Amino acid sequence: MSVIELILIGISLSMDAFAVSICKGLSVGKIRPKHMISAGIWFGGFQALMPLIGFLLGSTFEQYITSIDHWVAFILLGIIGFNMVKESWEEENDQDSSFGFKAMLVLAVATSIDALAVGITFAFLKVDILLAVTLIGITTFLFSAAGIKIGSVFGAKYKSKAELFGGVVLIFLGTKILIEHLFFGG
Repeated sequence: MSVIELILIGISLSMDAFAVSICKGLSVGKIRPKHMISAGIWFGGFQALMPLIGFLLGSTFEQYITSIDHWVAFILLGIIGFNMVKESWEEENDQDSSFGFKAMLVLAVATSIDALAVGITFAFLKVDILLAVTLIGITTFLFSAAGIKIGSVFGAKYKSKAELFGGVVLIFLGTKILIEHLFFGG
């Protein structure tokens, strides 16, 4: 998987965290740099950790599902993508303005579950996991920090567009993996 594809996956995976960060920025009122850094560390850290865990799980079970790995990648990325597209059309949920441990832990885990599934597909595709988690973590850090600022300035206007974009990119990447395997022996 190329660096460009990994960056696209990083951007796609960061869209949930970006959307939550926009809502957090909207709810905080006056933001400070510590709010942006906190969101970036929480969301970026978990978005990097979860694919690593998924990769380790996928590597453990790889021998059992190698013959269908392209289908697993296609289905997982498709489900994640469709869920993100669906969420982009749902009603807004109220976010509290807390940046405390408990509030941020729950949000970081909730927004990074899809990254766990992507990590499983990384194991099947023989992705350089250190490069992948680094790019995903940095991308999510930047998008989350920016989301806090955007939320404080523009409100929730871009939340659904971000989720829609991320979902569509994941669906296309899953389809690309399947097509490459079925038609080009990739």
